[in-house]
Amino acid sequence: MRQAVPDGWTVSAFSIGRNQLPYVGLAIAGGCHVRVGLEDNLWLSRGVPATNGALVTQARRVAEGMGARLLGPAEVRERLKLTKRWG
Repeated sequence: MRQAVPDGWTVSAFSIGRNQLPYVGLAIAGGCHVRVGLEDNLWLSRGVPATNGALVTQARRVAEGMGARLLGPAEVRERLKLTKRWG
């Protein structure tokens, strides 16, 4: 699917439920950006409730373990040509 996207486009991929964190690695291997959060997954592991912070920490471990570099908020806004409106 990634090969069908035109050059220069930003592609983000995600999964829901128990596959959310394993999919982080698959998405990165496919050249996509990723996101995680409670809106898509309530559990960190079987019987362990998630928090947004814990999901991000796990996704970061996967991404950095694969050699990917995480973007900070300012870099994301610049890359997507977004304007910060508050805060």
